[in-house]
Parts: sequence; C-alpha cells; structure tokens
Amino acid sequence: MADLTQLLATELDLPARQIDAALALLNEGATVPFIARYRKERTGGMDEVQLRSLQERYAYLTELADRKQTILKSIADQGKLTKELEAKIRACTQKTELEDLYLPYKPKRRTRATIAKEKGLEPLADRLADHNRPDAPVLNLSQAAAEFVNPEAGVENTEDALKGAADILAEAVAERADLRAWVRDYLLKSGVFQSRIDDKIPAGSTKFELYRQYDNPVSKIAPHNLLALLRGQREDVLSLELAFDTDAVLRHLESSVIRTREPELRQFYQDLIQDAFARLMKTSLVNTVIAEKKAWADEESIQTFEANLRDLLLAPPAGMKPTIAIDPGFRTGCKVAVIDQTGQFLHYEAIFPHQVQAQREKAAATLAGLIQKYEVALIAIGNGTAGRETEAFVNEVLQPLSQKPTKVMVNEAGASVYSASEVAIAEFPNLDVTVRGAISIGRRLQDPLAELVKIDPKSIGVGQYQHDVDQKRLKQKLADTVESCVNYVGVDLNTASTELLTYVSGISATLANNIVQYRNENGAFRDRKALKKVPKLGPKAFEQAAGFLRIRGGDNPLDNTAVHPERYGIVAQILQDLQVNPKQLGTTQELQGLPLQQVNLKRYITDEVGEPTLRDILAELEKPGRDPRSQFVTAQFRDDIQTMADLQPGMSLEGVVTNVANFGAFVDIGVHQDGLVHISQLADRFVKDPKDIVKVGQVVTVRVMEVDEKLKRISLSMRSPDGDGSSQSRPSQKSGTAKPQSKKGRSGQGKSKAAPPNSTTTAAPTLQDLKAKFNKR
Repeated sequence: MADLTQLLATELDLPARQIDAALALLNEGATVPFIARYRKERTGGMDEVQLRSLQERYAYLTELADRKQTILKSIADQGKLTKELEAKIRACTQKTELEDLYLPYKPKRRTRATIAKEKGLEPLADRLADHNRPDAPVLNLSQAAAEFVNPEAGVENTEDALKGAADILAEAVAERADLRAWVRDYLLKSGVFQSRIDDKIPAGSTKFELYRQYDNPVSKIAPHNLLALLRGQREDVLSLELAFDTDAVLRHLESSVIRTREPELRQFYQDLIQDAFARLMKTSLVNTVIAEKKAWADEESIQTFEANLRDLLLAPPAGMKPTIAIDPGFRTGCKVAVIDQTGQFLHYEAIFPHQVQAQREKAAATLAGLIQKYEVALIAIGNGTAGRETEAFVNEVLQPLSQKPTKVMVNEAGASVYSASEVAIAEFPNLDVTVRGAISIGRRLQDPLAELVKIDPKSIGVGQYQHDVDQKRLKQKLADTVESCVNYVGVDLNTASTELLTYVSGISATLANNIVQYRNENGAFRDRKALKKVPKLGPKAFEQAAGFLRIRGGDNPLDNTAVHPERYGIVAQILQDLQVNPKQLGTTQELQGLPLQQVNLKRYITDEVGEPTLRDILAELEKPGRDPRSQFVTAQFRDDIQTMADLQPGMSLEGVVTNVANFGAFVDIGVHQDGLVHISQLADRFVKDPKDIVKVGQVVTVRVMEVDEKLKRISLSMRSPDGDGSSQSRPSQKSGTAKPQSKKGRSGQGKSKAAPPNSTTTAAPTLQDLKAKFNKR
C-alpha cells in the first residue's frame, strides 16, 4: 500500500499524506462531492477533478496489482520466475507492458512452435540461438539439423527440422516485450491511417465522402476523424488500413536480434524474423495500436460530452414560476400544459393554430384565457416541428396583453424519450405521452437540472459519436458529471423528484424513494434533522447528504445554505461574536450589512476546521440561499427568419449553442436545422479547443456563410467580417456558469455567461479548466 501511495503521489504530483487521506475517505464510503466540499482540511484542498483522477488511477493500479500476483504465481508454477523477471513485472505501471512480459509464459493453444517442440526440435532451436553471436564458431545448418531428422515424429528431412526450429525462434522473437514495445511506438509515431471508398459507391452519396481518398498520420489524427473512420469501416462503406514502412520495422528487428556474422545463419534469421513479424506480430500490434488510439479518441469525445452535459445541466433556470408549456405541431395541433410554480401539472388543452382561421382564433382565445386564469409568467415553446410558427402565433396572442409572460424557445431534445419512460409513466400514469412531453418542456425551462436528470444523458443530444465510444466508460463519466452538477447547485428537499435525489451525495435509489414517501406522508421537511426520521437513512447517509439538501422557508435559515449541520455551532459562535441574530439570515438574499469582513478566522480554527472551510461558511453567510447558476438569458430569433429558405449569406443572427464538438459548434438560429460554426470560424485567432470559446446554452451572434438546402447544411461564422475582433455573445447579469470546486477560473470564455465588470462574485471554472490545470502540474 505504501508503494501504491507513493506511485500515486508521484503521478498526481501531490503529497503522499493527501493521497492517503483521500483514499481513506473514499474507502470509508465518502463521495467525491462530499470530500471536495466538506473535508478540505484532511485532503489539503483536493478538488473534484483531482479526487476523481485519484479514484480512477487507484482502481486501475489495484486491478494491475491483482493481475501481477496472478501472473507471478503462473510463472512461478512453471518454474520460470527469475528475480530479474519478477522485478520487471512488479515495476510495471501499464497493463499492456505487463501482458507483454507475460506473453512468453502465457498458456496458449497449440502453435507451430509448440508442435515443433513436441517433435523434439527445441534443442536444435537452442543450438541455433547459441550460435547467434559474433564470436560463435561456424555452424553448418544442414549438418546440425540432420541429427533431428525423425520420420516417426514427423520430421522427414533436414528442411523440416530447420523449419520447425525457425518456428520456435520466430515465436520467441514475436514475444519479446522490448521488440513489441518498439513496434507499437513506431506505429504510433510513423503509421498512417488510410481509407478508401470503392468506386462503385457514387461520389457524394455517402456521409463518409471526406474519407474516399484519405491519409492521416496516426500521431496527428483528430478524435472525430478516427471515430468516423471506424464507423465507416464497420458499416462497410470504406476500407481502413494502418499503413507503415515494413522495411524500417524489419531492419530494426534484424538489428536487435541478429548478432552472428555467418551469412547462412544470418539469412536463416532474416527469414524467421520476416515470418515472426508477418505471422505473429503485425496483426496483433496493429490492432493494439488502433485500440489504443480508439481509447484515446473515446476519452477525448467523452470529455467533450462531459463538458457539454455540464453546461446544459447548469444552464440558468428561468425560475419556478407558473408556466405554460407548448409542444408544437401542425396536423395534430399544439399540446398545451400548465404547470405551477413548483412544477406540478395543473391543466391540459390541445389547440390548432396552424389550420383554418376559425381554429386559429379559437386557439388564441384558449391560450389567452389560460394565461389570465393561471397568472402565467413563462411560456415554453418546443423548438421542434412547427416551433417557429407557434412562436409567431404566441406573439400575436401576447401583443394586446398588458402583462406579458416571458416567451422562450426551449430545446426539446430528449422530451419524447422522457415522455415514454418508466419515470414519466410513474409520475403521470393517466396522461398521454404528448402531454408528458409538454410538461417536460415547461419544467426544463423552470429548472433544467431538475428535469434533465430524468433523461438518459445520451438522449439529450450534446454528444459526439456517443454511440461509438466505450459505453461503460461513457455511462460512468456522465453519471459522475450529473452527480457533480446536482451537488454543486444543491437540491430543494421539499420539491425534488426521486430521480434528482438519487444523485445527491450519499442518497441511494432506495433512500430517495423513502424520502419522497416520507415527505408525502408527513408533509414538507421543516429542518434537516427531520431527515434522520426517514427509514434506513442512517448517520453516514445523513453526513454525506445533509449539506447538499436545501430547505427553503424552514425553521433554520442555515438549512437553506451549503453550510453542513456539523458546522452550525461555528456559525452560531461567529454570529454571536458579531452580535447578529441568526434569524436575520432568512430575511434577505444578501445581508449587505453583515460585518463579515471583521471576522478573524483564526479564532475559529480547530483540529478539524481550518481556513478553507471557514471561508466557505462566510461565503454562504454573505448570500444565503443563493443559486450558483448564471442569470437566465435567451436568444432573440428574427421573426422574418423561420426556414432555411429565408437565410442569405452575410446575414447576422442571434442563436443558441446546442452542441460543441472537437471540430466546432452547432448553433440553433431558429430554422429547424442547426448551423455549424467550424473551429476555424469561432474567433479571429487560432482556436485549439472549441470549448475555450463557446459552451452549450451560450447565446451568440453568428454570420451566415453558406446554405445548402439539399444537404441541410448551414455554415456559420463567429469571426468579425473585417477580421479585427471576435463576434460578441450576449452578457448576462450574474457571474459565470457554476462548475466543480477549484481554485482557478476559465480564460478565453465566451461572454454570454460572464460576470459583469462590477461583479464581486468570481466565476467558477469549467471542468476543462480544472483538467488542464491538473495535467500541467
């Protein structure tokens, strides 16, 4: 364990004591959000990214250690374990390296080499190997092989004997760990991915046209290009090959293996090396390199998916207000659902504004009546089919009203998935799927995080080749992202759904169900202590969860903050010293008169509580009950631009970023087809990573470059027309989008969620910032 701790400390560039403390907490069942937020003193302030990196690497090295023990035992049982080999095995830090060392000793099916050994040809192979040195005497191969001719064993002549010995030596060469490592490294550095599309497939008839005649170095290929190539190969659209200089590989193998100066023996070795590479090394090593690059491409794509999902989940909420949600439609009409300020379903109507005039007038009267009856403050309109036409209709309805609700086009990706899910059926068993979909659209406007956690992240539409990457890895990383976002924002204990509660630190699916059932039977929770009355919710679960659960309007104002109940005593002491009544905390969102600047933190430091926790407490006291997400903003689509046919090159439009990929960003400009801002068009400077410029949900101004209605492609640009400045994105009124806890903010972030110049709140950094920072350490 000590060796493992030291290795982790070296790899992660952290003191061993911090590694030990974090691992101890993780092994005790503490969650990453809990440790990052409430155990800073024990871990030295490790943030979520560091903790998850530690957790993953620890799991990897633990599996590796178990595998080492299995391999050591296997080799020892064969009587072939030397001290040198044992030291090499114990020093391995990668599974590939370990398996290469084990390969010569790994039990295998009968091969040409094992058959040759069964014929008694191993001594001949040993004699030939012994003469493979510069100072060895000349060996006549035919004479040496003649001793091993044995027709009864299947060795008819000297040629058979030498062929068998070559098979034994070829397998030995192919299983040398150092040679396999060199070839892998050579393929990674010098190999080229080549793809071809058969001429029988007409040009322009496939989405893989870019790869018809395609060559890209293995070392330089982009993740999305590799995943596209592999998909094209899987769908039999293209042929894919990893090309390389075979002669260069053979030259290295020969120089590493052949030591004799004897021409006949050199030729013998050259032949068996060619056989070893072609028959035993090439295919497996090429597949290994492709698998390694695929894993890299998967990781890059999953990181992009993570970042997009995080931005989407942490999108600013419009607020818990009475809302009308409209799922648009032409022939089948628009499904209109009314939900209250807690997200509860109140009423449903189907209206038909896109048919005859009489129906349109009736629909207008119905909608206006619902707005007035339920005192609606928000109108959510799905952005799918008939979305823009429905928005125009709603504008007509709102025009004569004195009090106009805020109208918002809402991305409805995944709403249909939710409406047909078991979660939706359990929540609304008596409602049609179309009504459930409308309710989901309205709720995701009120609070995106609370609603989107009910949907499989892969159905939300912000991934990149999400079905091509490692699905197990993707599921785990997305679950970690959702958990991180939920605990960052905090959860209203009295309104949260079972699905939302499940992501709270320490709350299992069973406990989430028990909490909701207890709430239904006993009414709203008045304080956090009441959680202890929930069946099966013990002290450990309470410790992990309490700080992330909020109670608005409860008995204790601190229950609506991120201050953990275990630190309420310190807060009481601070407030007493400041002569402040604790009940004041519930009277206003920002107690500007609270003299927190006068607090001497050193007075409250204990063995368990240090300055990091105390600073977090003061931050909560400054703004109790605050939502860390940005202030809500929305794009203003042009009324005269509703379809692709309305677009003209040069037009300047406002839109919303719907997805960010390695090659650029997709933007909804209100024409039912997202446009692409290629990475080269994101700014008036070189952009390495699109996530440095834009994020999902960001409101941006774009310029139309090209429109292809046949292929349904829209090319957009965020570069300024004259190239002397980057395009602007709309600023909001509040600090930047919330991210995992860390010590450094993002640079180069787009402006739609940026803090205004006079803001006193520091924008929380993104996941990419944290990873970049951590990787540089």
